[in-house]
Amino acid sequence: MFWGVDVGSTYTKITGINEKQEITHSTVIPTIVNQDIVVQEYLSDKAVEMIVSTGYGRYMIEDTFSCPVISEIKAHAKGAYFFNQEAELVIDLGGQDSKVIKLDSRGGFVDFRMNDKCAAGTGKFLEIAANRMGLDMTTFSNIGFDANKELVISSMCAVFAESEVISLIAKKESAANITYGVHESIASRLASMAQKFANKSEHIVFTGGGAMNPFLKHLLAQKLEKNIIVPKQPQLIGSLGAALSGLEFS
Repeated sequence: MFWGVDVGSTYTKITGINEKQEITHSTVIPTIVNQDIVVQEYLSDKAVEMIVSTGYGRYMIEDTFSCPVISEIKAHAKGAYFFNQEAELVIDLGGQDSKVIKLDSRGGFVDFRMNDKCAAGTGKFLEIAANRMGLDMTTFSNIGFDANKELVISSMCAVFAESEVISLIAKKESAANITYGVHESIASRLASMAQKFANKSEHIVFTGGGAMNPFLKHLLAQKLEKNIIVPKQPQLIGSLGAALSGLEFS
């Protein structure tokens, strides 16, 4: 068994594949203190040929398991290409960063852009806004379709953007309209990052936890004027790429 461990800022994703590149195990667990011990416990009763780690906490996993590490860029490129071998561009929205990765014809990355400076352009802001509005993520991810007013969240900083949401709540704007504004803000940032590459890309894969949000996918497709492809479990793409690397290393 070959394992990929993607320790993100919010969640840790673990994917196991066999020699036939078939996914046999996968899990998503919250990232907490001593996450290496949590991973160790998960793998304790499983066959392990090799582990490859990626994500923010990859070096912690490297220290504990003495395993190889790869960058998030390489992991997402490899995982997205495995999912769709026509993939030309990967847009990844995680908890604390967002990435746009241009692929070559063999699934290697040739260029990328990354935003990890402020949570206003990441999945964390979606979570913050949903909590402020008292909505679960499923409702929050769909209610924007009912918006009848295109509100704009203009702040580039998550703290100030949250203040804008609070202000809109105080003005009794509808939940659907506020949700539209939050999603439009993030979709605009992602589209701006991707525009340079998207113009020449027809097969765009959307990955990360943020890709599970149907309204965000809808807005992003509108802004890029492209079809957006979402894997069945988009949050696992990084750990899948790491596991595939383990198979190559063996």
